[in-house]
Amino acid sequence: MTSSRTPAPDAAPASPAESALDPAVAARLKRGADGLVPAIAQQYDTGEVLMLGWMDDEALHRTLTTGRCTYWSRSRQEYWVKGDTSGHIQLVKSVALDCDADTVLIQVDQIGAACHTGDRTCFDADVLATEQGQDQ
Repeated sequence: MTSSRTPAPDAAPASPAESALDPAVAARLKRGADGLVPAIAQQYDTGEVLMLGWMDDEALHRTLTTGRCTYWSRSRQEYWVKGDTSGHIQLVKSVALDCDADTVLIQVDQIGAACHTGDRTCFDADVLATEQGQDQ
């Protein structure tokens, strides 16, 4: 399978000026010092939280225009399209910014596992106990 990973020219996320993201959307985004915003992937029909990835303006632009989730890998310093190597793709159903425009919520149709470990979600393997218990 051919990978859609495209390394950034200097191994850093694209600056807002280098992206084709709608300037009105780019102006609203509140990025971290690294130029990234957290992106939460959620199963569109069940509400299940699947994973958290990171996006810069270019990754968000690619996600909005291709219908597949593109993230920025902080460890590999490159863009990656979810499922290009695993086959576990995320088909975009909707994209929203939170009230502060510092987090992206992507509702997807997840095909296969969302987690790199092979689990359906990144949030089901290490559930922590709370003081109040589950009934509260």
